[in-house]
Amino acid sequence: MTISPEFVAGLAADAEAAGITGFVAAAVINHNGRVLLVRRNPDDYMGGMWEIPSGKVEPGETILDAMYRETTEETGLTVDQVISYIGHFDYRNSRGGTTRQFNFAVTVEKSEPVVLTEHDAHQWALPGVLPEVSDAVRDLLTS
Repeated sequence: MTISPEFVAGLAADAEAAGITGFVAAAVINHNGRVLLVRRNPDDYMGGMWEIPSGKVEPGETILDAMYRETTEETGLTVDQVISYIGHFDYRNSRGGTTRQFNFAVTVEKSEPVVLTEHDAHQWALPGVLPEVSDAVRDLLTS
């Protein structure tokens, strides 16, 4: 499946129309039936929570560009292919505003080594046996 620039621009336009100003792009990386999770540092906002690799969409960057960049920055892995858009969820950010996280199922060129720069641990988890993740991430990975 090819995700068109028009489709991605539409995701951003819909979020803006809903009054959402913070955008995060996330990669759901599946390998041998397991999904890659990274754990937030204890002193971070929501410290100790497990999440999928994700990060803020910077000014002038598309949602997909941010997903590619953040995946590499946070895990050292390179996204090979975007399989599909698997939905979004909204959450309260550390500044009290609303952020929308856009989630994409992707493949990576190689699944190892995972090199963490912003998290203190990683694991390849079975979707039915997840560690401490947010309800939104749990719903995303088990639906």
